[in-house]
Amino acid sequence: MRRLPFRRLVSLATLAVVGAATLGSTAACGDDTDDAAGKAGPVTLRLGYFPNITHAPAVVGVEKGIFAEKLGSGVKLETKTFNAGPAAIEAIFSGALDATYIGPNPTVNAFSKSKGEAVRVVSGAASGGVALVVKPTITSVEQLRGKKIATPQLGNTQDVALRYWLKEKGLKTTKEGGGDVKVVPQENAQTVDTFASGAIDGAWVPEPYVSRLVNAGGKVLVDERDLWPDKKFVITNLIVSTKFLKAHPDVVKKLVEGQVAANEFVNTKPDEAQQAISDHIGKITGKPLDVKLIKQAWPTLEFTNDPIASSLKTGLDHAVAVELTQPVDLNGLYDLKFLNEVLKAQGKPEVTQP
Repeated sequence: MRRLPFRRLVSLATLAVVGAATLGSTAACGDDTDDAAGKAGPVTLRLGYFPNITHAPAVVGVEKGIFAEKLGSGVKLETKTFNAGPAAIEAIFSGALDATYIGPNPTVNAFSKSKGEAVRVVSGAASGGVALVVKPTITSVEQLRGKKIATPQLGNTQDVALRYWLKEKGLKTTKEGGGDVKVVPQENAQTVDTFASGAIDGAWVPEPYVSRLVNAGGKVLVDERDLWPDKKFVITNLIVSTKFLKAHPDVVKKLVEGQVAANEFVNTKPDEAQQAISDHIGKITGKPLDVKLIKQAWPTLEFTNDPIASSLKTGLDHAVAVELTQPVDLNGLYDLKFLNEVLKAQGKPEVTQP
């Protein structure tokens, strides 16, 4: 083998060292740039909610820019609307959603299916706003025997409430729609038409469908508030993905600040809040919700930051009693640390941690 001259060897070695140093420097710069970009870039928070009155804090918070203001420029807010709890929970499970406003029964289902890992309740949002509306000729529970009563979905919060109430009154129901009272699951949007046509005799539904059914000639037989202590029960709470909570606790606290601020707006400026709800639903559906209907439904709701944990537990017990779910250990479901920090800072009463 022919040997290279000493100077040539030194020259090649020098080039190798310089080249390695240059590559290392370039790689390091690339990493630093990526890290810096990652740190400088905004965190994305994907928030879900339903375009209806029982989700008023969410609707108003988005429409009036309250969440965006509280989250600040370091957080990019992306919103997505849902019509049913299971779809929102699936989005949480798939990683497509970080937080959502949702009812108590889907909350329990998410916690149960994930063995207590997937979600945490970080705040309440609303209480009340649910009733059983029936034909005017029905004046007692006994007259429901043989009748068809609609609920939004088999096993959903209102479905459980109806079945448990009937069970307490001595009337049987089955998952298949049999028994003393025929329970008919159907989308809320269909309920007014089926009620008007006579296909159903009543429905256990949330607002604004309670008011719509009343305006269609129905009457309230049971205001669900009357079945609960102090007339309070959770209809909507705010949950977050446990993964997102652990990764971005500062963002979750800002979200909770937004929730508290949105509820403050809803409670102190009801006329503006009602108009905001009408406008926002119009943007989503193409047809604004009648402000008169919102005003009609408004007194049946209470917008509260307290998630009323005791009512969620009782609702679970009711679902077990009517054989629509299995017992679930709810220990660890609630994380109200940030909520209480926000409330305390504003001089408001804190919420008891379950």
